[in-house]
Amino acid sequence: MRINLITIGKKMPNWINLGIEHYQKQLPSYYNFKITSLDSQSRKSSSAENSKNLESKLLLEAASESTLLIAFDELGKQQTSKQISKSIESWQLEGESVALIIGGADGLSSEIKQKCHQLWSLSNLTMTHSMARLIVVEQIYRGYSLLNNHPYHRE
Repeated sequence: MRINLITIGKKMPNWINLGIEHYQKQLPSYYNFKITSLDSQSRKSSSAENSKNLESKLLLEAASESTLLIAFDELGKQQTSKQISKSIESWQLEGESVALIIGGADGLSSEIKQKCHQLWSLSNLTMTHSMARLIVVEQIYRGYSLLNNHPYHRE
């Protein structure tokens, strides 16, 4: 199994980076978890739609070796932590190479949404991309802890 969190935007607040590092360190090496951060496209010389299209090309290129594409979108299906852990279990059993995609500030193009196998929503709340990135990494760790009966997750 491989999990690649592919995101637009490289600059993160230090406290976000520390949080991500904290959870990444706790994941086992067999998760092959990595984060690919791509440059956001400037809207100075183009429209929001053009920026989304350019970013989509970059995201799809970065995900080209993945067998399962999941994008985070406000209109996607909300997942519980238990559902995410079940997804991780399935990815392990199937030997999936998963790309988890977080788009840029203007969201995802319709093209990338159509190419993804699933669309997930993190919340009905609006949040920064850096916060979304931290939450996704924490949920991957939480899913791992659920599958391994680790006391991190409580009911």
